[in-house]
Amino acid sequence: MTGWIAAITRGHNAGVALFKDGELVFAAEEERYSRAKYDGAPLVAMTKILDYTPKIDWLVVAHTQKMSQDSGRLEYSLEPIYQGWARKLGLIEYYPKMDNSKEAHPQVIDYGTIHHKLHAACAFYRSGFSDAAAVVVDGAGSFLDFSIMGSADTVWETETIFDCEFPYTMNTKYKHLGGRGPWLTNQVEVMKNEDVYLGESGEFEYVLTETAGIVKAYEATTQYCGWHAIEAGKTMGLFPYGEPNDEIPALFRDTGRDLKTVDRNVIIPTYPNAGHVNGQDYPFLNDKEVMEMDRKEWPAHQSRKDMAYATQVETQQAVLDIIYKAVKITGKKNIVLSGGYGLNCVANYWYLDKLKEDGINLYVEPVSNDGGTAIGAGLLAHYALMQEQGIEPELPAQITDLYHGISYDYTLNQIIETADKYGGVVSEATNEDIVNLITSENIVSLFQGGAEAGPRALGNRSILYDPRDPEGKDFVNTVKRREWFRPFAGSILKEHAHEWFDLRGMEDTPFMMYAVKCQPGIEEKIPSIIHVDGTCRIQTVTEDVNKNYYDLIKAFYNATGCPIVFNTSFNLGGEPLVETLDDACRTLAESDIEYLYLPEYGKLITVTND
Repeated sequence: MTGWIAAITRGHNAGVALFKDGELVFAAEEERYSRAKYDGAPLVAMTKILDYTPKIDWLVVAHTQKMSQDSGRLEYSLEPIYQGWARKLGLIEYYPKMDNSKEAHPQVIDYGTIHHKLHAACAFYRSGFSDAAAVVVDGAGSFLDFSIMGSADTVWETETIFDCEFPYTMNTKYKHLGGRGPWLTNQVEVMKNEDVYLGESGEFEYVLTETAGIVKAYEATTQYCGWHAIEAGKTMGLFPYGEPNDEIPALFRDTGRDLKTVDRNVIIPTYPNAGHVNGQDYPFLNDKEVMEMDRKEWPAHQSRKDMAYATQVETQQAVLDIIYKAVKITGKKNIVLSGGYGLNCVANYWYLDKLKEDGINLYVEPVSNDGGTAIGAGLLAHYALMQEQGIEPELPAQITDLYHGISYDYTLNQIIETADKYGGVVSEATNEDIVNLITSENIVSLFQGGAEAGPRALGNRSILYDPRDPEGKDFVNTVKRREWFRPFAGSILKEHAHEWFDLRGMEDTPFMMYAVKCQPGIEEKIPSIIHVDGTCRIQTVTEDVNKNYYDLIKAFYNATGCPIVFNTSFNLGGEPLVETLDDACRTLAESDIEYLYLPEYGKLITVTND
């Protein structure tokens, strides 16, 4: 078999994924350990590999450039930095040829030029499909040097389609490359893999434009609303507060091809960073009074709300067009979706209504952000090694959980000492005690097992509240120090999901990847988790996947008749999810959250802040 494979991804959402013979045993992003949001160098996360094995067989490095281009080198040994760090940790062997020669370390695999393929691998190999078209819609994938109009320039992957057949086939069929420009040219050609990409196979259509990609357009609007480009989830939350507005120009324009591109007159590309909304040429967007306001007040202005609305509506249509193109050029009706846009739960739900009429099956990868490329890199390496060994693997089932973090085993003394450090008191507690707290308008945080991979809290690092409280949204947003408009999710017993929500043909939705519509009469029952558009991002919970969480929700249901709890991530605004018990207790000490429930131990930590 393939042994221990450790895959790392650099850049924002840097992280590690560790596999044993193709089975994922650990995955986490660097920010959980460094406590720096979106941290880009997985050095601490790499040390966590030692919790599972002192040696690895393979180190796979993923990013948007080769290691030799951007990762730096250690002094004296001149090793690429992550290779050197793995060697210093004892994970890989010392290799004497560590000078400037091109001979690579025999245990290191560099996947720096196939960023989108790694997104696709993460989705396809975890989908349960034996064949599928993989659609990757991302901000800026691999950095590629191109000759444009006789001059050298750099372009970036934005959208890609792959034709996938289990176990070994993943052929590129279409790729959109965007750049800063202006070049006054658009190219559409057929390109062989060896011309540009190391590791991609087959001939494919590529489109080279001087425009922003779909995600960059979304990021541009996110910045226009006053946030960092990577905080696109906030724009998604703001969009229902906007409305159609003829004063906003169309973001996409026809090009004479089957797919539209972003109009650079509206969104000026600024790769590798987000695009820029060109307000100078459009009076409604050039609202000078907003620039004089406090940045925190920008989202309340109608120009920002309407721009968020236009961006959501137009970009989700553009992604749908790519999905249909994928079906057309591959002949496949199984679609896997990944890349940053895969986290757009509003769009994901909207696709379902469109695709089911055509018999198209959709799997959206729950770790669609760049943290998922570590998982994809490990899986891609695993199957490549199996192919080399002549092994025909069995098709893996679709994933059922994301609890891939470290499971901590605390003693009672450690719990007491950690609580005492932050002025907390430890007491016995049952699920019924927690329900009594929640129904008495108390926020209760939940800490158990391994942390969730990806950005969603799914009951292991969650904050819980009563969804029936009409003031709950404002209350919890204030406590978490989040913007006033941001919605919350709900965790529901799977057996009740269809009574309360329209899942549009889905059996369940265990990863909060869809903002679904309520069934008639439900909205008024759980007002604190229903967004202004009548949707809720839900997680269906089962006893076999997360028994402790299931039992707690069941206790809430028995007491209230409501089979759903208010669920949001266990963190404060701008911070990563908590990782350790110390992180959890510190969060209580620095906020107005008083209660921390440890169901594995039957303990409640109370931290009272005066």
